[in-house]
Amino acid sequence: MKKAVHRDRNKTYYRALHVPLWVWVFFILPGHLLYALFTKGPDARHLYWLIAVVIVCAWRGHVGRLPGCEFQPYVTHYGVSQPNLPFRVVCYTAAWIDLLVPFAMNAIGLVLAVATGRWRLGELYRWLYYPLAATIVLATALDLTPRARRTTLHEGAERAWFYVAAWTVVPAQLAAWAAWRLGGRLGLDPPALAWLRLGTFFSVAGALIWLGVAERLPRTDRYVEQESSTPPNPSPQRPLDVVES
Repeated sequence: MKKAVHRDRNKTYYRALHVPLWVWVFFILPGHLLYALFTKGPDARHLYWLIAVVIVCAWRGHVGRLPGCEFQPYVTHYGVSQPNLPFRVVCYTAAWIDLLVPFAMNAIGLVLAVATGRWRLGELYRWLYYPLAATIVLATALDLTPRARRTTLHEGAERAWFYVAAWTVVPAQLAAWAAWRLGGRLGLDPPALAWLRLGTFFSVAGALIWLGVAERLPRTDRYVEQESSTPPNPSPQRPLDVVES
């Protein structure tokens, strides 16, 4: 068993800073809105959806029902088996969808662009986004999704893999976008531009995955428990059972 945090309470600014993260997670969750946002820009649908997400996330953060917004840390020791909380299951399932599904869309779209000479990302988002998202939801139902399982026993390793994914997905997609902008300014023809984006995307992703597996990126160090145990001097009252003003 390893102590995960050394604080008894989460500071107000720490809790507040996590709310915008979850606003972004749920704002980009609908695939059709995400694709429209990056291809055509925001419209009224994005505004209404953003307002709804902000209201719900602000409320849930205020009452301590978002990861990072709890009044006290829930996971205090790695290697302890305690029930995972429903809001953690929902939030981390949504976060995995945001990380993996658009990344898969871009990877498949780049391969198809090189192979066929056509950019078919719109079709992929139309027909493949939600089946892949449903697959992650199914994995959560089968108790397979890291950080969204029924117990926090393996949090020490699952947290690390979550950050490996975050460190890989975001820079790889930004690098592919930068390659597209650079290639356009250099006047590359579509096949050469597709190869440039493909090479940039997978090179950056591969390098970051290697660094994450090697535990050389922030928060990617992994703790693998030997056996289930109980935290020392457990609090008689779970911190999330109390909503403070």
